[in-house]
Amino acid sequence: MVARVSTVAFQGVDVLDIDVQVQMSGGQVAFTVVGLPDKAVAESRERVRAALHALGLALPPKRITVNLAPADVQKEGSHYDLPIAIALLTVMGILPDEDIKGFCALGELALDGALTAVAGTLPAAIHAVATDRGLICPAACGGEAAWAGELEVLAPRTLLELINHFKGTQVLSRPQPKMEEDEPGALPDLADIKGQETAKRALEVAASGAHNLLMVGPPGSGKSMLAARLPGLLPPLEPAEALDLSMIHSVAGKLEGGRLMRRRPFRDPHHSASLPALVGGGVRAKPGEISLAHQGVLFLDELPEFARPTLEALRQPLETGRATVARANGHVTYPARVQLVAAMNPCRCGHLDDPAQACGRAPKCAADYQSKISGPLFDRIDLHVDVPAVKASDLSLPPPRETSAIVAARVARARGIQAARYAALTKPGHPTIRTNAEADGELLEKVAAPEAPGRALLTEAADRLRLSARGYHRVLRVARTLADMEGSDAVRRVHIAEALSYRRVVVR
Repeated sequence: MVARVSTVAFQGVDVLDIDVQVQMSGGQVAFTVVGLPDKAVAESRERVRAALHALGLALPPKRITVNLAPADVQKEGSHYDLPIAIALLTVMGILPDEDIKGFCALGELALDGALTAVAGTLPAAIHAVATDRGLICPAACGGEAAWAGELEVLAPRTLLELINHFKGTQVLSRPQPKMEEDEPGALPDLADIKGQETAKRALEVAASGAHNLLMVGPPGSGKSMLAARLPGLLPPLEPAEALDLSMIHSVAGKLEGGRLMRRRPFRDPHHSASLPALVGGGVRAKPGEISLAHQGVLFLDELPEFARPTLEALRQPLETGRATVARANGHVTYPARVQLVAAMNPCRCGHLDDPAQACGRAPKCAADYQSKISGPLFDRIDLHVDVPAVKASDLSLPPPRETSAIVAARVARARGIQAARYAALTKPGHPTIRTNAEADGELLEKVAAPEAPGRALLTEAADRLRLSARGYHRVLRVARTLADMEGSDAVRRVHIAEALSYRRVVVR
């Protein structure tokens, strides 16, 4: 007899059907797992054997062969434990074969028979809905799986509970969907920052249109504080955005307690991060920081201190909104629609504009330091703003009246205008566009075409500043956002002028 149980394999956030086939036959006693398993899958036979022993069950003294089909797909991870155990119990006559066929199973087994949480439950549940099947997963992942829709979810804590459910001696209730808790006051407030009005304005513009932002200033001027307050200005995730983001974190095994995410992520990797850590990769092609920050903020502090190849690898994801990890045996693509916020000193010592503290190598010191960042990467940043040192007199002033909540309300209004506009203009079947930063091509020309005086100013500035075609279009996007912040239908000359003021001339 051959027992079959359905499970899944992951290629990025895409899900592949895997058929777990178990056969018991006469011959030399053995327990073999075939079908291109990795080390974690091959070791599952020991975990399964120990879990069955904990239940008082012993494997028959026969030749047991486990085949993971299709055999030419690499099988990775510990979530194959549960489907292998279920298939063995079916062959042994403990579980009914006809009841198992309608389910997809995944989960890791502890030695005492308990089920341990695994990565990828949410995309597996969505795939189960699409293929009209139920899902069997550990109880720790039940709240995650319940978000997939109307499907039968069995989330036992132990293998014994699953056996009792199918035998009718115990009923497993459907788990309830879990959502990340919103902690009031968890995000830092913009009112904590004194002075830096220009930088605050740029921060609000960046939040309103999801634009990339670069802050340049001496140490201690408040660049990191400003960046940390950006999540407090952003609107909450829409349901579709929350699902996309949670699927990435589910595959990465970072959904705490199986709860769907409701806050936009803020990822701030250290400048020693490797290229696979930032963009994605590794042995199992895991999502990198840029994908974990999908629909949120990726903050790179001390930008020139990152390795140059690592920074250059960001160019394609920033432009396309997805990160592709290429391997000899295939390609894995993760969503990476992020808002990049970067901070840097103007030179290595950080005091370029202070004659009392600047080194004697200025301005060559600044040129050498800033040359670590390529022109194409600078060109992909919409807003460049100087953050000067804060004066002592400013620090003694009372706190500003504008809190993050006040600015966030204005940001929400501007984003609402953009969402309504693009919902009306986006053609069916095309990717959903929610912000001005995503508009491109003919659509951008249609929504951001400036009035005649503004167009004349932009044309003249493009010649004088030698703007690239990308830089030209990014000025249009920022100008469209500035018009939305004012509630203006037209992009006027004043909007073009302010957008041009954010195109920084780099010291070379």
